[in-house]
Amino acid sequence: MFATTAIAPKTFKLAEQVGVSLQQKQQTVCTAESCTGGGIGYAITEVAGSSAWFNGGLITYTNALKQKLLSVEDSVLEKYGAVSQACVEQMAVGALEVCNSDWSIAVSGVAGPGGGTTDKPVGLVWMAIAHQENCWAWHEHFAGERTQVRLKTLDSALRKLINIIELQ
Repeated sequence: MFATTAIAPKTFKLAEQVGVSLQQKQQTVCTAESCTGGGIGYAITEVAGSSAWFNGGLITYTNALKQKLLSVEDSVLEKYGAVSQACVEQMAVGALEVCNSDWSIAVSGVAGPGGGTTDKPVGLVWMAIAHQENCWAWHEHFAGERTQVRLKTLDSALRKLINIIELQ
């Protein structure tokens, strides 16, 4: 897990903003995390009262757990891999069902320092947000060492969630 000092105050502010947006709509969120190892859930639960709008999260670091807990299809993992749009979309939808939430955030990436390939270099992260019948997926390529990639992922996912919630 990240040391508390590693997570920037702005990340905790983003988590607070998520809470405000969700409470206004009386909705909840959950997480399905791979490369961040629970960091998004950690940032959210640092917000006092987050139990009113955060249902929980799953850290599915292995493909086997992505399949077992989030219903990611074997064919998706074989064809596209865990760091892909198809995988994070299925992770996000699976988390909605498992956690009985209104919203979910899913992330899977190559945080490094190893594990990168030409097609999926270190710093590539796929993220998805699911809500009811909609799923928004995007990817980022973050520069920096492992911790920096993971922290930038937290910020990107929380910012996008705030923007999408406010548009609904």
